Amino acid sequence: MAQLHAISSCSPAKLSHCDSAGAGAPLLHGKLQRAARLSLHQELGSKFGGINGDGISHRTLSCNIVKHDRVIQAVLAEKENEISGFPKRGLRGKLNKVVLAYSGGLDTSVIVPWLKENYDCDVVCFTADVGQGIKELEGLEAKAKASGASQLVVKDLKEEFVRDYIYPCLRAGAIYERKYLLGTSMARPVIAKAMVDVAKEVGADAVSHGCTGKGNDQVRFELTFFALNPELSVVAPWREWEIKGREDAIEYAKKHNVPVPVTKKSIYSRDRNLWHLSHEGDLLEDPANEPKKDMYMMSVDPEDAPNEPEYVEIRIVSGLPVSVNGKDLSPAALLSELNEIGGKHGIGRIDMVENRLVGMKSRGVYETPGGTILFTAVRELESLTLERETMQVKDSLALKYAELVYAGRWFDPLRESMDAFMEKITETTTGSVTLKLYKGSVTVVARKSPFSLYRQDISSFESGQIYDQADAAGFIRLYGLPMRVRAMMEKGM
Repeated sequence: MAQLHAISSCSPAKLSHCDSAGAGAPLLHGKLQRAARLSLHQELGSKFGGINGDGISHRTLSCNIVKHDRVIQAVLAEKENEISGFPKRGLRGKLNKVVLAYSGGLDTSVIVPWLKENYDCDVVCFTADVGQGIKELEGLEAKAKASGASQLVVKDLKEEFVRDYIYPCLRAGAIYERKYLLGTSMARPVIAKAMVDVAKEVGADAVSHGCTGKGNDQVRFELTFFALNPELSVVAPWREWEIKGREDAIEYAKKHNVPVPVTKKSIYSRDRNLWHLSHEGDLLEDPANEPKKDMYMMSVDPEDAPNEPEYVEIRIVSGLPVSVNGKDLSPAALLSELNEIGGKHGIGRIDMVENRLVGMKSRGVYETPGGTILFTAVRELESLTLERETMQVKDSLALKYAELVYAGRWFDPLRESMDAFMEKITETTTGSVTLKLYKGSVTVVARKSPFSLYRQDISSFESGQIYDQADAAGFIRLYGLPMRVRAMMEKGM
């Protein structure tokens, strides 16, 4: 915009000195320059002769035109670019190449031509496979190129997602507002990190996402961009464009010859990955409405689950799961296995009203079958391996850890430091836990660890050599001394 204002603020006599407004643009010299300027002014005079009933002479083009500024400045800039070698600009500026977080849906399909129109840039679409399912990835390259993208980059991030993001949260015991197991919150930083990597690979100077201005995800994406490459420009179309809803998006797509998805539009807003499936919108927006039975996709209704329970054994090493029923599995494979087992028994359904980071409350329903099983197993094993003070400190820090992850501060030094603490204190959280799954419930039936702090010979009601019950009398007198002193004061003793 600085170039536009510099051009429009110069009189004809000074126009020949205004080329410096575009750094690096080639200068026109001599007669060719004067002829080009004269042609420009004459055309402007003809084109805008109807403004206020007066013609615009190329001899009198002056700062007064700025009063009609945006139309005239745009034409000035366009013509100046043509004759003096300025780089072409979009309606909102100029970017070289943008990496767009792309799903193939209506919104991101429309964002591709919008970016090209408004920033005159090459668009590279990026899709992360975080376990959303094969159907979500089918035909994406054709859709992206039909929308105007130069290429589509797809990366399989499932193992990285589970190993480097889900497992640390699991070890920390991070749960947001008592219920939410952070499925979407953990997925956004791994996607955004990959976008930064792709931007470096393809030489992009900007990144873009399709998050709305009302949600948490815009914060999660952009804080990751800031942390990993603060030099990247960030474009958030939903905070800029005039598209207000689905119908506007369809109209824009038709205008720009973008194929509109013909699949039936879901009444719910969903986000799926290997950890969970979230549902928002439509009838869920009223907290008084019960979710419909056919809304769920990862789990059966507990009422329809098998009439016989199923037992599953989880082996854990240093706070992280490594096997299911004696079978060693990679992080992504282990979670997939438990999703299938848990979903069959209706495990992991959560219905909650949460406080969004941006200030409003929202109601969401989450399906996290495998994650619910894992959280139950890890927490139960800690009951054997962590003593009271450590467990209390860990639980208090877990609340802050969850808050940081929910708020998109994955790469914040505070979370990283807390993660180091969690890793240290769970070094001995090793062993196995057996769970019984039955019609939506998860019940612990057995737990064991080579580092267990539970001693049957001490805990038994039978007399033992280590614990003398008579010692309890002195302990109680000292532990209760503050309460006793206060009572004596109140009674004037």
